[in-house]
Amino acid sequence: MESPAALRRRIRDLLGEPAVADGSGEFLTGDPRLAELVAMADRAAATDATVLVTGESGTGKELLARRIHARSRRADRPWVALNCAALPESLAESELFGHEKGAFTGALARHRGRFEQADGGTLFLDEIGDLSPAIQAKLLRALEERKIQRLGGTEPVAVDLRLVAATHRDLAMAAATGEFRSDLYYRLNVVALAIPPLRERPGDIALLAPRLLSEATERLGLPARRLAPEALAALTRHSWPGNVRELRNAVERAAIAASGETIEPRHLPELGGAPSRPAVAPLSLEQRERQAILAALERTGGHREQAAELLGISVRTLYNRLRTYGIR
Repeated sequence: MESPAALRRRIRDLLGEPAVADGSGEFLTGDPRLAELVAMADRAAATDATVLVTGESGTGKELLARRIHARSRRADRPWVALNCAALPESLAESELFGHEKGAFTGALARHRGRFEQADGGTLFLDEIGDLSPAIQAKLLRALEERKIQRLGGTEPVAVDLRLVAATHRDLAMAAATGEFRSDLYYRLNVVALAIPPLRERPGDIALLAPRLLSEATERLGLPARRLAPEALAALTRHSWPGNVRELRNAVERAAIAASGETIEPRHLPELGGAPSRPAVAPLSLEQRERQAILAALERTGGHREQAAELLGISVRTLYNRLRTYGIR
């Protein structure tokens, strides 16, 4: 028998309803770009392709990664997540690839790293741009060979997993400037999903806020609350640098602050009714690629063969791009 969540997904798919990112595991949006991105994620989920999710903090990168896992053939296998930004470099290799007993002081037993823990399932590496160059090299090798070697071990261990990586950084630019391995970047960037920030889709705030409010009151054991039109207008005007995470926290604080059933603007003191900052149009894929090529040429002193090697593309492809973008 189908689970309620699976049934809801099937009905929504049949009706062509847009999906939503609100914390419930679904994506609520009226924005065409985000709706298409979610559809692309669903198509990618049917494959084993590596996925790179980019976006500002709080946009729902892990939520999208979990959706991909849940809709994949690996859904009933392990989901293993690791925040690379919170990982001390001294522990990175052991956490990712494991270690053998006695590999270092304090290694009292064999430890299976995240790669082995995720065998058969999905490994989610958040903030992958924060990994050190040495760990980037080991990660690239593991992805290419589909094998890892525990720290202190002598035998390779085969692993079968799907990798989803995420970052708030511009990895294309980081690869062009040498801050991130270009070969690893191209290995990760098979399916690229860039989540737009909330300020670029203000219409979604009116969809998300009531849902987040309902979730907050239920979670906190509070009576049902509703947003006054003026409060919803204040939420819509705010720029939300922390994106959906910040919106969720603001709505939760307002639910606690309100003594009655209606949330008014005074219950949202941190917003102050300030209008949002003008949105900066995001760079297109072509603009980012052009910037990366220019950065690579600058770094190599205009040497095109070296720039192509740095970018991880052929010289012929580079020359084609130079003509396309009018770079001399």
